[in-house]
Amino acid sequence: MRSTDWVVLFAGVAAIAWVNWYFFFAQRSSLAAKVGGGVQQVDVEVKGGYEPGVIRVKRGVPVRLVFSRQETSSCSEEVVISAFNIRRYLPAFEQTTVEFTPNTAGTFDISCGMSMLHAKLVVND
Repeated sequence: MRSTDWVVLFAGVAAIAWVNWYFFFAQRSSLAAKVGGGVQQVDVEVKGGYEPGVIRVKRGVPVRLVFSRQETSSCSEEVVISAFNIRRYLPAFEQTTVEFTPNTAGTFDISCGMSMLHAKLVVND
């Protein structure tokens, strides 16, 4: 193999490794919901992922997640929280509110419709 082939091969392997690390292992920011008027609310920015990446709420208290999608990528056009039977379309450059009451403590997945973008919902007693 020529030296340029090795450089291209190494760059490709490095890019694949970085993508896997970013989507599956990177440390995500954590935010506890703000409680007001009997509702826990978190504003979530959707832009190449979910920010915050970990959302902490209390069990038994209504939750309002306000998703603000700041891109047109087809991957981020839907948010799914399957543990709570939530699947919602997120229009680009708009805010979409998702409301539910978590009655079970635990850690639950938040993902896009293609399951490429991920976040966690942590429900505490």
